[in-house]
Amino acid sequence: MQVSAGSAAQAVPATRREQILAAAAELFAAHGFHGVGIDDIGAAVGISGPALYRHFRSKDAMLGEMLISISRELFSEGKERAAAAEDPSKALAELVTFHTNFALDNPALITVQERNLGNLREDDRKQVRALQRQYVEVWVGAISAAVPGITEERARSAAHAVFGLLNSTPHNRYVDSTELAELLHRLALGALHAAR
Repeated sequence: MQVSAGSAAQAVPATRREQILAAAAELFAAHGFHGVGIDDIGAAVGISGPALYRHFRSKDAMLGEMLISISRELFSEGKERAAAAEDPSKALAELVTFHTNFALDNPALITVQERNLGNLREDDRKQVRALQRQYVEVWVGAISAAVPGITEERARSAAHAVFGLLNSTPHNRYVDSTELAELLHRLALGALHAAR
């Protein structure tokens, strides 16, 4: 198991656009989408609010790009890791490790996704939902292959339940990140193998 408390996901944003999205994620997580103005986001990255319009056409566009990007990353990276694993058990463990690390490294994004899906424009919401469904299906395939006798419906329910566990990280900081990562990994795999 290679669960880590830090990964490339925590790297300092490389571009001004990425810096703006990172700052907006932190602000949206702390104050809610409607509680943050364009001037707040600008101040967080050291520019005026109106200067943000050189990078994004609106606050809605920022939220859309933020949530589409993380949904795309979860799906593509999850699919790649599951496909590269040597056997079904390792594929499932790799998905748990990946999602655990992502959740621990990106608590603001997890919070924004949990609370603000309803604030997306309709076309962005459809795209996020489609990517999320594809990611769930990666998990359903891995669970079905690793847990003998589980039905597809039960595998899908188990995947959603484990997402709830792993995405609880922004609210679960009673132990250090390394210990929490290991605990979540054990709990998630135990729950998935008990799901049949």
